[in-house]
Amino acid sequence: MLNKIGVIGAGQMGSGIAHVCALAEHDVVIVDIDAAALEKSLGRIDGNMDRQVKRTLIAEEDKAAALARIDTATGLDALGDCDLVIEAATEDEATKVKIFESLCQHLKDSALIASNTSSISITRLATATDRPEKFMGMHFMNPVPMMKLVELIRGLATDDHTFTQVQELTKKLGKTGTVSEDFPAFIVNRILLPMINEAVYTLYEGVGNVDSIDKSMKLGANHPMGPFELADFIGLDTCLAVMQVLYEGLADSKYRPCPLLVKYVEAGWLGRKTGRGFYDYSGDEPVPTR
Repeated sequence: MLNKIGVIGAGQMGSGIAHVCALAEHDVVIVDIDAAALEKSLGRIDGNMDRQVKRTLIAEEDKAAALARIDTATGLDALGDCDLVIEAATEDEATKVKIFESLCQHLKDSALIASNTSSISITRLATATDRPEKFMGMHFMNPVPMMKLVELIRGLATDDHTFTQVQELTKKLGKTGTVSEDFPAFIVNRILLPMINEAVYTLYEGVGNVDSIDKSMKLGANHPMGPFELADFIGLDTCLAVMQVLYEGLADSKYRPCPLLVKYVEAGWLGRKTGRGFYDYSGDEPVPTR
């Protein structure tokens, strides 16, 4: 049984994963080297659960009980009694490898490890651990409390017991798991990010501006968000990182990141989290930057 769950990373994804695990009656510990990020994470979880209470999705007592199940820590040693640790650090392979190399010495022998990576090879990440057979991908969608999908990715060495336990946990969290092979960007981002990248090329080549492209895709293809709204929500640095994984992993020029996307990331215009991306969020309403 996967009773206690550790989450590495107190950002938006880690907070969301901790949120749904605690509501599903699991004890949770969130680990991040930044104590301020942990405080922010607890505030984010509290606020998101408040919204669920107001929408009558959960009861006030459910919220109180879930928050009481969440602990935080700044060291990996706090994960020693966890049955499963889910890594939700930044989408950078070197960072993730460093975490996994430090993590295993703190875990009990039976503990499973999952990565929330949206694009990086699970087989390759598993080699940074002492238990590749107990390692797999568990890619949650953002925002985690609202989105129903979790992509489940086996590495070459992942054993059946590990996969079955994580699959059962996914169901217990109220999510639907889809099985993806361990190819760059898996299913969702293999399809979604090239679409966003193509939208940036469409902007780069002057076919349309941000507003017209977003409106066209919302009204013409019935997408709930335009590609630039979505890119800003995901984070342009994450979009670029996924495109680089696709381009390098599949060696196909159709995955080449648009130079304009690269320029925005170099400028630090990463979307909502920095207050500016393809839209400027400093006012009451987002304003296109191109």
